[in-house]
Amino acid sequence: MKLRYKILMIAVALVGLSSCKDFLETIPDTRVYLQNLDQLEQLLVSGYMSNSYTVVGEMSSDNVDDLNAPSSTGARFNYSPASRYHEQLYRWEDVTLDISDEDSPSGIWQGCYSAIAVANAVIEVADEMERTGEIEGQPMTPRDKARLAAIQGEAHMIRAYHHYILAQVFCMPYRGPELSKNELGIPYATEVETRLNPKYERGTLEETYQNIENDLQIGLAKVSDDFYDVPKYHFNVAATNAFAARFYLAKREYDKVVKYATASFKGNDPATMRNDFWDLSEEFYDWDEGARYYTSVERPGNFMLFDTYCTYLRDYGYRFWTARDGAAATVLGTGPSWTSEAMIPAFRYCLGGSDNYGYVLYCNCWEQFEYTDKIAGIGYVHMVRNEFTSQETLLFRAEANLFLGNIDAAFEDLYLWNHEHLMQGDMSENNRSMKELEKDMIVNFYKRSDIGGINKKFHIDEVCPSDKYHLTSDIEPYLQCVQHFRRIQTVHEGQRWFDIKRYGLEVTHLWGKDDKVVLKSCDKRYAIQIPAEVIGAGLQPNPRDN
Repeated sequence: MKLRYKILMIAVALVGLSSCKDFLETIPDTRVYLQNLDQLEQLLVSGYMSNSYTVVGEMSSDNVDDLNAPSSTGARFNYSPASRYHEQLYRWEDVTLDISDEDSPSGIWQGCYSAIAVANAVIEVADEMERTGEIEGQPMTPRDKARLAAIQGEAHMIRAYHHYILAQVFCMPYRGPELSKNELGIPYATEVETRLNPKYERGTLEETYQNIENDLQIGLAKVSDDFYDVPKYHFNVAATNAFAARFYLAKREYDKVVKYATASFKGNDPATMRNDFWDLSEEFYDWDEGARYYTSVERPGNFMLFDTYCTYLRDYGYRFWTARDGAAATVLGTGPSWTSEAMIPAFRYCLGGSDNYGYVLYCNCWEQFEYTDKIAGIGYVHMVRNEFTSQETLLFRAEANLFLGNIDAAFEDLYLWNHEHLMQGDMSENNRSMKELEKDMIVNFYKRSDIGGINKKFHIDEVCPSDKYHLTSDIEPYLQCVQHFRRIQTVHEGQRWFDIKRYGLEVTHLWGKDDKVVLKSCDKRYAIQIPAEVIGAGLQPNPRDN
């Protein structure tokens, strides 16, 4: 049996021009047919969105400040935003400006659903191959079957991941199986669209998470590392388990978080996947060389890399950036094992900026430019994301163990994260300002009242009530440490916004000369408004408190 599948067709609008009649009567065949495993694998390469949630996440979070607002010394500026929709994101308003920008909510929406469409096309054809046991009329060999299963696994992971990102951006945080039935989800696409002007329903958040989990479990059962040339550009075994840990952390199913986080290390000691970048940072010729290594497949701590067209670094020096309180709580502030004399010592050779412009951790968001014409100086901006890493997954496991009552196990992972950031190079033991982490350091540091925006009041039990797990006073300082380390680990990446939502944190944004905007815990604006053009097409918008 010869399988053919049409995944793309351009509709030709006929215009009443007689001179074009002969041309228009010959409709070009723009269809792509999927007939074998090579074609399925090749199509899946385009199943990863090139858009990024960095801008939406950072502008909405407490990592970013308005440089036009007065600083503690009264200094303020008159900078323009890099894009007009940044002002709307910063004030948690519905985005209506510059919606064609790839980093805007509209860009995320389109990018995710485009990737999902690819996954659905592959799943439909792959499932038919599995049902018939044939490829292009020939019986499948055992290797064909194993390869087909791996393709199915990757496609289901792509579908799960991109729906998860849509839910994280455009929905309220997961609130448990009962409360989530009262929250809007996002349309969960599981079929290739063949209808004209279809109508979609958002369903509930609980239904969205159930569908994500279904795809995730299929992916966990089928994903394999055996058929990739470069596994770290795909949903490989480590990345799949790391994503599972992230997903179940949002659901507060902590036993599963520990299970999948541990599985992501594939039997290896996490210490062997340490973040050696901080040891080597002073040896790089320039920031470009350092950033390329930070996002390279050679580093064992990088589980999965995304190549995006994000231009976030170009926003540096405009109105909104990691400055003042945002910088003090991330790249430039004190911590339980280091002083505030300069910065985290590990950032010594990869942090730039000033009070006037904010600060940038170059390795996390450095731009890598692809020239299409060097003489003309034109091409494409690339920002490679470390989407899943051993360092972040350690912190997933640490948080889960805290709620499971395993403080010692949680501390071991926090200790390792801290140890990886000890600066080596020319810093001797006598002048090192970062120490090995101890439990007393955590308890004493996070009860201090002079560490500004680092400490946050958690409302996790109100966001996602649980009969089994509760935030107690003995684990709170350790959870403060987890959220602080995660904030540092993911600065410039957008994930802080997702943490704000699931922890139920309150955020205050100073605005201009003498104004401020406050986002309360569980504010309806936790859910970024779905794109205006999607609302115009009939999809139900997110409700607002006012």
